Amino acid sequence: MNKIMGLDLGSKTCGVALSDALGMIASAVETIRFEEDDYQTCLNKVCEIIDANKVEKVVLGLPRHMNGDEGIRAEISRNFKTMLKEARNVNVILWDERLSTVSAQKSMISANMKRKKRKKMIDTMAAVVILQSYLDAIY
Repeated sequence: MNKIMGLDLGSKTCGVALSDALGMIASAVETIRFEEDDYQTCLNKVCEIIDANKVEKVVLGLPRHMNGDEGIRAEISRNFKTMLKEARNVNVILWDERLSTVSAQKSMISANMKRKKRKKMIDTMAAVVILQSYLDAIY
């Protein structure tokens, strides 16, 4: 089975996670850093990871407000989905990412991770939370 990728897209960073070969466990890959709102640079790096890992599906975090409304960040995620589908023939699923960063932060704190390391890892760990919640929902 080909892998599934999870993405937590921000304005300057994009956390990346990948599933195992069975599609059951999400693991941290990296945090892509780019100039603010330079989504083309981010897309290029995401495409490299897709190609290198034979990714067949991408789960992209869809930021929503707690009341379910969508703002500008959700629109940016929808636009990135379109860019990604045009660049690579992969299935892109938008996944509600509410509280993914909070959950990632709590996990790292409970693992006694230092604040400096948490800051570097938060986007990647949020991508893991997004992808793992998707994997848990489909199995």
